Amino acid sequence: MTIKLVVGGFTLNIISAYTPQKGLDEEVKRYFWEDLDKMVHGISHTKKLFIGGYFNCHIGATSRGYDNVHGGFGFGDRKGGGTSLLDFVRTFNLVIENSSFPTKREHLVTFWSLWVKTLIDYLLCKKSDRSLCTDCKVTPSETLSTLHRLLVMDLEITRKRRKRAIYNQHKIKCRALTKAKAQELGDKLLTMGAWRSSKDASSMWTTTAQCIREATSEVLGVSKGYSGGHKGD
Repeated sequence: MTIKLVVGGFTLNIISAYTPQKGLDEEVKRYFWEDLDKMVHGISHTKKLFIGGYFNCHIGATSRGYDNVHGGFGFGDRKGGGTSLLDFVRTFNLVIENSSFPTKREHLVTFWSLWVKTLIDYLLCKKSDRSLCTDCKVTPSETLSTLHRLLVMDLEITRKRRKRAIYNQHKIKCRALTKAKAQELGDKLLTMGAWRSSKDASSMWTTTAQCIREATSEVLGVSKGYSGGHKGD
C-alpha cells in the first residue's frame, strides 16, 4: 500500500510493506520483492520516500558489509532474508533508520514474546532525507498486538516560508504630520476643490481620495520602500 502526505510544503510518499510468511515457496517471496521494486521505481528519485513494514527478517546487530545502509545498531544475528533486505535498501539508496540510533534493547526489539525477542520490522528512508529523521525506536508501552510493538520514526520538517516580491511600494510619511503640516494640508485640500464635484457619490469619493493622496504626498513626503522579503515579514 502506498499513500501521499503533504506536510509543511513537502510531499511524503509512504509505502507499507508486508513480507510473505514463512512456509511459502520462494516464488511468492520473489514476487513480493519484484512488486516492491516496481513500486519504488514508480516514485521519482527527487521525491521523498519512506517505507515501513514487517519484513520478517534479521539484519544482524552490526553493519558488516553494509556500512552505507545499516547504521550499526541492530539486534541478533543476520540471516538470509536480512541480506535480501539490505541488498534492496542498498539498490535504492535507502537506509534502515531503526538501525541508525543507539538505544536500549526494549527500544530496539519489535517482536517480543515469551520465547522470542527479535527485530523484524523496519523503517526505511532515502539517504538524502535521513537528516529529517531525529530518532527511530520502539515505544514499549504502545502494544499493537500481543507480539508486535509500535515502531516510531520522528521527523523534523521545517515549513518553507513563501517568498513574495515587494516592488518598491511608496508610502506616505504619516509620521511627518505636525500641527503646521496639518494646517498646510488642509489649505491645500481646500484649493483643490475635491468636495465641490457635482458627480455621483462614487465618482466624488474617487476624486476626493485622489486629491488626498496627492496633497499628503506633496506636504508630508513619500518613502521609497524596499524590495524583496518573505511573506509575513
